[in-house]
Amino acid sequence: MKTIIRSALPEDYEALAALNREEMGYEYPPEKQKEKLVRLLADGRNCILVAQQGEKIVGYVHLVDYDVLYAPHMKNIMGIAVSSACRRTGIGKTLLEAAEVWARETGAQGVRLNSGETRKDAHRFYRALGYQGEKMQLNLKKSFEE
Repeated sequence: MKTIIRSALPEDYEALAALNREEMGYEYPPEKQKEKLVRLLADGRNCILVAQQGEKIVGYVHLVDYDVLYAPHMKNIMGIAVSSACRRTGIGKTLLEAAEVWARETGAQGVRLNSGETRKDAHRFYRALGYQGEKMQLNLKKSFEE
C-alpha cells in the first residue's frame, strides 16, 4: 500500500495517541494530546509529520528547534513511532528523510535525537541511517502538580 507523508492535522490526535500508547508506552489522555497537538502545530517551532496508508496513520515524527549556546542551530526529534504492523517496510526511514528535508529547509545544521538505552533495534536503525553518537546520559525530570 502506498504511504503518504504529510503534515499532521489536529484531527489526527486519536491516531497519534494510539501510536504513543501502543508503540511507545506513553499513556496520556487523548484529549490532552489533542490540545497539545493544536498548540504545537501553531507555534512555528514544531514540525509533526505523519505517515498515512489509505485512511490509517501508521507512523509519525515530531521535531522542534534545538538551540543551545555551544552548537549550531539543529532540530531535535522529540518522538518517532511506527505501527508494529508496518515496521521494516521503510516507513521509519521515509519519515526520517522527510524530517531531515524540513530541517534543512528551515536552516538547521543537523538533526539530533535521544533513544532509550534498551531500544537496541532502534539504535541499529538510526545508525544505519547515519546517526552517530556514543554519549550515555541520565534523563531526569521533575513534575509539578497540576
